[in-house]
Amino acid sequence: MANEKADMSFARVKTYTASKIGSAERHNERKNSDYGNVNVDPERIPMNVHFKDPGDKSYMDMLREMEAAGMVSRRGLRADAFLFDEMIFDVNTMYFEQRGGFEYAREFYAEAYRFGCKKYGEENIISAVMHADEINKAASEELGHPVYHYHMHLVALPVVEKKILWSKRCKDPNLVGTVKAVIHQISHSKKWESREPLLDENGAPVLRKNGKPKFRPSYSILQDEFFQHMTEHGFTGFVRGKEGSTAEHLTSLQYQIEQDKARLAQINENIQAAEIRYEPAKEAHKTYKEIEDAGKRNPLTGKYSVSKDDYETLTALAKEGITSRGKIDQLQNSVTYYQERAYRYSTALNRLQEKYDRLAEVCKPFLDALEHFPEIVHKFVDLVKRLFAEKAARENAERERMRHEREKTQMERQSRRNKYEDWDR
Repeated sequence: MANEKADMSFARVKTYTASKIGSAERHNERKNSDYGNVNVDPERIPMNVHFKDPGDKSYMDMLREMEAAGMVSRRGLRADAFLFDEMIFDVNTMYFEQRGGFEYAREFYAEAYRFGCKKYGEENIISAVMHADEINKAASEELGHPVYHYHMHLVALPVVEKKILWSKRCKDPNLVGTVKAVIHQISHSKKWESREPLLDENGAPVLRKNGKPKFRPSYSILQDEFFQHMTEHGFTGFVRGKEGSTAEHLTSLQYQIEQDKARLAQINENIQAAEIRYEPAKEAHKTYKEIEDAGKRNPLTGKYSVSKDDYETLTALAKEGITSRGKIDQLQNSVTYYQERAYRYSTALNRLQEKYDRLAEVCKPFLDALEHFPEIVHKFVDLVKRLFAEKAARENAERERMRHEREKTQMERQSRRNKYEDWDR
């Protein structure tokens, strides 16, 4: 049975504007000059697997080419609109390590890519790459050999079909309200709009105060779909990922801290074990003075003489000392190594604890309010959502007004051009 904390699948979506997509591209396509912060092994970069390769073109170049070919449209979008979705597929490191590593991961993410094609359409996918070059240091230390974390980045355009209707300004009244054109518009909000009702524990729809149904979060549906798709195609042994609330983010961070505490405890145990093995060598060092005093010096000849028992003891110690030198050096290095590791983990643990404390402090008022006054908090959250919805509606109305103004201006210009052409004829 899968370990819920360890073997959990994730399919999450990040959005990017035209000005922000470059950072994702540099990371995904390994165009950065330094990867120290993400544990990338440069020698393994050639092992990364592209299921959709943009080649030498940038993500924006791909978008522009598709736009020029009429495959997609940015019509009506703001300059800072979300143009790209990055879907990240991920399962715990040990899930792949226990099933064959690289080869199993490549098969797993090839199927995950097919799932991505179902969601976006393969023609709308810009890039899909499985990273096989990011080392998991904790797992590597635990198993005693390099262990890599396999995951996939899939970048796509969230395209929906949009019908453009003839407006009332059309000269032919029979065309008004009919379809003028169908475009493939980029729209993250429409692509991920959820219309699946949210059900309570009895299977009844959950309603808003105005009587309208609530809908399931689209990313929660995504987790269901990804888990179902992968298991139906033979990839099992993991559990469905969960969407995180504020409290769940705190729990996740706390879990990371607990994991580092466990690693730190293991390192301390290794230090103690190394020190125990080092003690006999240290005790041998303390007997040097006793060995020096074993012989008796002849004041006339300056030579030393030892008894038969002392000679045999010294001979045995000499042989043992020669064979122990390498072991002593190894043990001393082991102690130094584990002490350095303990210091680094202790420092990292302190930083994580500080981060957790700050996050907990910021979220505490909200979590306290949620615990003691849940109805008021839910009302407040609903109010904020409604305000955002009203703001979005006003912005959409303003965009529509501006679009109508542009169309009106274009129609007037076309009318004048037609009039001039009639005069010329």
